[in-house]
Amino acid sequence: MPEIVLKNVKKVFGNKFVAVDNLDMYIADRSFITLLGPSGCGKTTTLRMIAGLETPTEGEITIDGVTVFHADKGINLPPDKRDVGFLFQNYALWPHMTVYKNIAFGLENLKWPKKQIEERVGELLDMLKIRPFVDRYPSELSGGQQQRVAIARTLAPKPKVLFMDEPLSNLDAKLRGEMRTELKRLHVDTNSTFIYVTHDQLEAMTLSTKVCLIESGKLQQFAPPLEIYQRPENLFVADFMGNPTMNFLPAKVLEKSEESLDLEFHGRRLRFHAGGSFTGDVRSEVILGIRPEYVTLCGDGKLEASVYTTLPTGMETTVRIMLDGELISAVVFGCVDYPVDAPVRFAFAGENILVFDKESGKRVGVGELTAV
Repeated sequence: MPEIVLKNVKKVFGNKFVAVDNLDMYIADRSFITLLGPSGCGKTTTLRMIAGLETPTEGEITIDGVTVFHADKGINLPPDKRDVGFLFQNYALWPHMTVYKNIAFGLENLKWPKKQIEERVGELLDMLKIRPFVDRYPSELSGGQQQRVAIARTLAPKPKVLFMDEPLSNLDAKLRGEMRTELKRLHVDTNSTFIYVTHDQLEAMTLSTKVCLIESGKLQQFAPPLEIYQRPENLFVADFMGNPTMNFLPAKVLEKSEESLDLEFHGRRLRFHAGGSFTGDVRSEVILGIRPEYVTLCGDGKLEASVYTTLPTGMETTVRIMLDGELISAVVFGCVDYPVDAPVRFAFAGENILVFDKESGKRVGVGELTAV
């Protein structure tokens, strides 16, 4: 399986619009990489440049040790020379061909022997659990079944890398959940390298070995999903990952030492103790980043607020509480609910409370937060 390396890759459309800005990225063998970010951030452009469907303006791309693009040396291999497969959003199945013919068509064009084609198609029919539909046409299949056929067709020639551009966006919520499970299992079964584009952070969290989070063409963080969730590098990453979103609470620094801060938050005094030294300058104003699951509603909490609204889902309830005009989200696990405007006491739990510098937006500390 191949390693993929991007060095200083840049894409400029026209004379001004920078879609991807000096992207450096190393994609290891057999990894499942998700390119994540808001619409227009450059994730699809990045995918297309690796696949050879878009020509970078600057930089270098190598796949399996082979330079497939080099701006200075004039190297730009076409997609069919890069040994990659591409799964499009709309599946693009041939409507006049059966499931078997759709999967076999590419292998026939590559002049594979008939026996090898039959064996390979058979493997994929079983792997993707679509053998019962082998003689059907795409119009006779559900959306999920069509997608499995499209995946089988893409995997048929055994590409080194499989590219997927929002392949689940046309499916309903239940089917999307089922297909996430199938894609994650497929990644293990095929031992392939997957590169996946989505704007859905839940897909990125559940599928990826690493997430590449992009904003306005710039790489914000490239790390395993749980690391991005727990240790976001900046406010953008922290806000983009997680549902319900992280609480961002402004606070003033009253006193600071090498590993702790005394803070003022809406007239209350809080103490933050970092799990080590701060990683950047701590100025007079900071932003506290607190995941809703670290806000605990408890009778002995030192802080008091009122219930603004509740969103029960059965397994858990998101409770929005109001403190001096500041809305704070908390997650309570189990079948519970709270009346609107009811007073509640709360505290901050755990060692994963984040401190961001207000001016730069960068994370400067991780630790515990308590009310004094």
